Amino acid sequence: MTDQRVEELIEDFELLESWEERFRYIIDLGRKLEPMDPASKTDDNKVDGCTSQVWMVAQAEGAPPRLHFLADSDAHIVRGLIAILLMIYGDRPASEILAVDAKEMIGRIGFERHLSPNRANGLYAMVGRIRAFAAEALEGAGA
Repeated sequence: MTDQRVEELIEDFELLESWEERFRYIIDLGRKLEPMDPASKTDDNKVDGCTSQVWMVAQAEGAPPRLHFLADSDAHIVRGLIAILLMIYGDRPASEILAVDAKEMIGRIGFERHLSPNRANGLYAMVGRIRAFAAEALEGAGA
């Protein structure tokens, strides 16, 4: 699936000349994350597979279910990666979330070549959690 949000994100990254600039951009995006209630930062909301601490919750509304995510991390770059994932997946119908090819999207942005293996694993763990929320929302909606 070609996705407009992914295409816009790739264009934004292409405007930046180096990965140093891109990492600064990623960190800046993380600073703009919607705040997460500290009470939501529980073990149940932790994303397994991330080296850093990452918490994520989802709210499904409507039919078909549309998901809104809140997430946070204790690491600046990871907060930025969360912001990017929420730009791509946030406030979408669950079926659209499941249609985005995460591996292809991450490859096109260039993360596989520029993130450490631990960060890349964490990124895929966050995508897995987002996809699990979407699947659960569809199942709960009887879709």
